[in-house]
Amino acid sequence: MSTKSGLAQRLAIVAGFENPSASLEQYRTPPELAAHLVHTADLQGDVEHRTVVDLGCGTGMLALGAALRGPTRVVGIDVDPAPLATATENERKVASASAVEWLRADATQAPICPDGPTTVVMNPPFGAQAGNEHADRAFLGTAAEIADVSYSIHNENSDEFVEAFAADEGGEVTHAFRATFELPNQFDHHTDESRSIDAEVFRIQWA
Repeated sequence: MSTKSGLAQRLAIVAGFENPSASLEQYRTPPELAAHLVHTADLQGDVEHRTVVDLGCGTGMLALGAALRGPTRVVGIDVDPAPLATATENERKVASASAVEWLRADATQAPICPDGPTTVVMNPPFGAQAGNEHADRAFLGTAAEIADVSYSIHNENSDEFVEAFAADEGGEVTHAFRATFELPNQFDHHTDESRSIDAEVFRIQWA
């Protein structure tokens, strides 16, 4: 897959959640945003010939995007078995050359210890639900434990938090870019047919 637009077109067939959970903040990552993240990671040398781990992979959008760019190994981790079943179906549709290992586990508990150069890609919960504030902190903690570099999507104005967290773990934010996240009307508390929110993507080099 040579271009970012080509990658986005390939990922457009990835199905989202059949019965999304509001408490887990399950939203399908937009294919264009996934393609931008994976393409950026690939340009930085963070995908090809490396292990790529998608924390909170959902139906596999980021994991499958990475699998199309020549990694040594791809692992998608999610605590919910239903989206993992969809991710397996999505893998057959995308038909990447690199297979993906789908693992049901709590992504916040560092369930694997990969060998060799490892990149984490993730769209963690933003912590927008009451009682779930800073849910992305635990995902960053896992990234700090298992990876030497990570790419993660966060709510807008998260730069101070992400930079401070990375610094506390001996890491450094090396790249950041803004993105738009389209939220469909899929939960009872949603009043609009759809809504666009601003998000930010961060590349962190971990110690």
